[in-house]
Amino acid sequence: MDFNIGKTEVYGVDYALKASGNPMRTAFDREPVTEKDLNRSKKLGSCRSGEGHDNYLKGIVVEFDITAPLYWWKQAQRYHWFDFVSSQSTMHCLLKFDIANQCVSETNKEILAILNRIKDEYNSISDEDKEKKVAKWRELVASTPSGFCLGATMVTNYQQLKTMYQQRRYHKLSEWHKFCDWCDSLPHFLELTGVSR
Repeated sequence: MDFNIGKTEVYGVDYALKASGNPMRTAFDREPVTEKDLNRSKKLGSCRSGEGHDNYLKGIVVEFDITAPLYWWKQAQRYHWFDFVSSQSTMHCLLKFDIANQCVSETNKEILAILNRIKDEYNSISDEDKEKKVAKWRELVASTPSGFCLGATMVTNYQQLKTMYQQRRYHKLSEWHKFCDWCDSLPHFLELTGVSR
């Protein structure tokens, strides 16, 4: 299985561009976006993260489906505004997955063989032997490799993606490079955030 970002929806671009001018207004402007709005938004969006001038980027909401290995999820979960809408469940589906196909290709084949053996042992235990079944289940879950991939539907915003992009663009994991490439493909992402490749 490979790292993959699927269906993506981006909402609120025009609304956020107009909102970027609110600090200097005495009344809300809900007219169509102008060149002035775009230029102001680019300038504000390109400030350094943490300065606050790019807060309007929170209004550009992104929803998407992503499949990633557990080692990537551990890093991604450190971002505060990177929220799970819903995800695949190890607890509900581990026994249903074809474990080898659910792991990245670099996962050690001996580990996969061990995991499949534990899975077969679990399936051979009688449902009446609850204690043994629970113990084997815990062994299976605890032994699942970090190359095991799970999918989730996520929601975030351009401000959070800007932070992730700046921190992960040149990361050791190729999955982060793919993630940043995906960010590059989002509508007006590069010009509104001021990040550079």
